Amino acid sequence: MIQLNKLTTERRNPHTSHIDELSTLEMVTAINREDQQVPLAVEKVLPQIAQAVDLITERLKNGGRLFYIGAGTSGRLGILDAVECPPTYGTAPEMVQGLIAGGTPAIFKAQEGAEDNPALAAKDLTAAGFSACDVLVGIAASGRTPYVIGGIEYAQKIKAPTIALSCSENSQIAALADIAITPITGPEAVTGSTRMKAGTAQKLVLNMLSTGTMIKLGKIYGNLMVDVKTSNLKLEERARRIVMEATGCSRDEAIAVLAQAQGRAKLAILLQLTGCSAEEGRELLKKAEGKLGSALHEMEKQA
Repeated sequence: MIQLNKLTTERRNPHTSHIDELSTLEMVTAINREDQQVPLAVEKVLPQIAQAVDLITERLKNGGRLFYIGAGTSGRLGILDAVECPPTYGTAPEMVQGLIAGGTPAIFKAQEGAEDNPALAAKDLTAAGFSACDVLVGIAASGRTPYVIGGIEYAQKIKAPTIALSCSENSQIAALADIAITPITGPEAVTGSTRMKAGTAQKLVLNMLSTGTMIKLGKIYGNLMVDVKTSNLKLEERARRIVMEATGCSRDEAIAVLAQAQGRAKLAILLQLTGCSAEEGRELLKKAEGKLGSALHEMEKQA
């Protein structure tokens, strides 16, 4: 028997026990009041999040990949974070991947039974080529999802590092993983609806994991996403604005130097600020491990 009564995320919330009797404004106010607890819960686990960022960064620096694994809302949140990395940070699609119980159909339509099969996670990770060089983040609000447990156990079997993200105290995946991130968001406004506070907390944590890692990998200069992929009109304009912000050049100058840099904002900034050639700029960035600030400092030393 699944003992849901022991799970923090399944308890009944005394503050919303009569939410069905409230006016619409009172109802959304009650939900909002509960939501305000989420960032405070995340704040308490910032040391564990930082530890996870350092671990993920080390793996990705050495050619490894980041895998998210989850079921239902948790799985979809992992996929959401993964698919945003290539356009935002210019990463290869393989670098950050999201796996969900039930596969692609589960993204759009619930495949509820899939989460109960721990062996399915090992199968999915094997099919994705998951190895000891990679890192796995298991996401489960309850912390007891068999699919996620199976994934973490498989990762440990092949000696890959594991991170658990859950919202229930003393969860199974927290006990299994190398690093446990457990923001305790408390009972949901609608009992057991973990797409609410727990889902919001998971999204906040995933934002930090990927963003923090990309910052440490040199994908950010100042607070500008200098590795943005110029794959549509909006992103092309964003790249121009990034170059303008970083260098103080005009829009026309940004367009010209981006053309010289083949659309790469980071390289364009380096060219604009130093006057070096595209070939020289690429070599400088390679030596600086992709970090624009380090490349600029090196140019200053040589001047």
